[in-house]
Amino acid sequence: MSKNKRIPFGEAINMLFGYAKVRVVEQIRSIAFIIIYLIVFQTLVLGVPLANALSTAGGLALVIFGLTFFLEGLILGLMPLGERVGVKLPTRVGIVVIAVFGLLLGFGATLAEPAISALRVAGSNVTAWDSPLLYLLLNRHTDILVLSVGIGVGFAVALGMFRFYYNWSIKPIIFTIIPLLLILSVVVSFNDNLSKVIGLAWDCGAVTTGAVTVPLVLALGIGVSRASNKGTGSSGGFGIILLASAFPILAVLLLSISLNFNAPAPTVEKDFFAPASREKTLLLFENEDELASYTFSHGSEEGRRAYFGNDQVYEETLLSLIDDHDAKNKFIGNLPLSNWVVQNASDYERNLLSEVDLTKIAPVATVSFSSVLGQEFIGGLRAVIPLSLLLLLVLLVMLKEKLRYKDEVALGIIFTLIGMVLLTTGIRLGLASLGGEVGGELPRAFASEEKFVDRVIINNFDTTTLLIKGIESDGTQKTYFNLIENEAMQRIEFNADRYDDENHRYEHIITQAPLFRSKLSVLGIILVLVFAFGMGYGATLAEPALNALGITVEGLTVGTIKRSQIVQVVSFGVGTGIVLGLSRILFDIPLIYLIVPPYLLLLALTSWSEEEFTAIAWDSGGVTTGPVTVPLVLAMGLSIGSELSIADGFGVLALASAFPIITVLLYGLYSRAKQKRSIQSKQKEEVNG
Repeated sequence: MSKNKRIPFGEAINMLFGYAKVRVVEQIRSIAFIIIYLIVFQTLVLGVPLANALSTAGGLALVIFGLTFFLEGLILGLMPLGERVGVKLPTRVGIVVIAVFGLLLGFGATLAEPAISALRVAGSNVTAWDSPLLYLLLNRHTDILVLSVGIGVGFAVALGMFRFYYNWSIKPIIFTIIPLLLILSVVVSFNDNLSKVIGLAWDCGAVTTGAVTVPLVLALGIGVSRASNKGTGSSGGFGIILLASAFPILAVLLLSISLNFNAPAPTVEKDFFAPASREKTLLLFENEDELASYTFSHGSEEGRRAYFGNDQVYEETLLSLIDDHDAKNKFIGNLPLSNWVVQNASDYERNLLSEVDLTKIAPVATVSFSSVLGQEFIGGLRAVIPLSLLLLLVLLVMLKEKLRYKDEVALGIIFTLIGMVLLTTGIRLGLASLGGEVGGELPRAFASEEKFVDRVIINNFDTTTLLIKGIESDGTQKTYFNLIENEAMQRIEFNADRYDDENHRYEHIITQAPLFRSKLSVLGIILVLVFAFGMGYGATLAEPALNALGITVEGLTVGTIKRSQIVQVVSFGVGTGIVLGLSRILFDIPLIYLIVPPYLLLLALTSWSEEEFTAIAWDSGGVTTGPVTVPLVLAMGLSIGSELSIADGFGVLALASAFPIITVLLYGLYSRAKQKRSIQSKQKEEVNG
């Protein structure tokens, strides 16, 4: 026998470079559509240049490399570990221990999901008086919300272990849990406070099954299913993502019902801040100071007047913000008073605080790359290392198994960590930033009025020398002045109401014209919905969890179902669901009207579908909403909801999870019918031949 031949260093580097190049190109192709789509839409359709082009480009590059490392790491490290643990557990321990391990794994993986953090950010967009219970969940009890979601996923994975161990059919579980969720959602929809939580609950089911949870629980489920020697067909191991999506919905609905007993009811801003409501209102805040700060940061002049209950006290408090440092800290915190006056104050309040120098506006603080990278590195460690250690501990200590391919597993864990850090950093700096810009501008498509952008205070304004007269073709006379900004001159129409003659100061209001003049015009609606479909479709193509599912499906079905086919069918379903979700926000349709019909259709399709494809289809709905899709969809839904004064912009993710199940089930029925026709055709040929 010949000795192993060493590969020269240069040749090895070339091989690695070629392999890495192929993987990077794959991720560029997967994410290219959503990147180009967002940039083209913003610059050409909305006509708005990129705010931070360099930072955005760097962030997008990080997303590409992050996806490359992350997926490669999953294949080399975490997925083989999870599957090996799943195979060995049933041979050494009973189902109870397996279920407990599944509970811990599901709970830990959920807390590590990058998409969960998006819910915390969304809480800042909820108006406390419109949706008190929703505000309470997302601001005061966020940790309890996340824990309840994690517990829901943990119990789901535990139940999934029982299903795989005893080879239970997935259909009875679907026909039990889905009707239960629908009935509970219909019941809570009759309560004004609880009805606004339905979207959050169903969205929580969507965000739990992402880049961390999906590969691990899939691998564990496949291992247990194979080791039990009872799994049949290619669907063994599937169906667990469905449970991990459904149980958090139940957990959040039950948590909401329990908190609603003490939560204040929705009301108008004036009554919410009034002293008579103070006891109930304070249930939403840590203390009186936090409520006072919220009054100044989110309330209007009407709310602030109601808070103080006396106009004289209200005015004295406003004036004290100029010189009283303690009062300023209490009501507006570290925000410079000039910034608060420009961003939050009413015209009356600005006149009352006229001595504040509004030319000294502090710039908006930007987050540095190093700080974001540091935060995401810590988050990545918390996500990858505990889960890896849990799997290794069970495999090496509890099961006393030797670790095969140590180098590959170690490299896979390192790659997963690197990929997670780069991916989440890139999403924050690039993809989420880009999506936020587009989402913020999108409401212009159906707005009828100009949108306030900023105000500029011009000192030394001399009306005798600066003003220019002009006339329109109909004889209307107007007055203008020239304003020089960034070495460019623009002509501004003069408004006498904004001129302070005593201080020779002019307040220039910068606005942005709507894209179309008629509010909710047909053209505007079509543009928004077309954009929504394209964004949902493109973002789903880039989801690492969906790609991980596609790899698993293709392997289990021995290539019968291609990864590319699953990805395309699911992406189309996500785009369709987001279109319906945005329609709900545009026309203020109660979410329950859009949740129930698709799931009733799904129950019918499930009854007609084969067992193996049913489990794959329902899992497909759970993997669509991960770290790429969630920030984009949430930003879009909440910004449009805010523009139209909708109490909550949730529910879009829920529909984005339902419709992929529909499309995959329909694809399965179509494939089965096509296969039957092919068999019948061959049989006829054999008979005729």
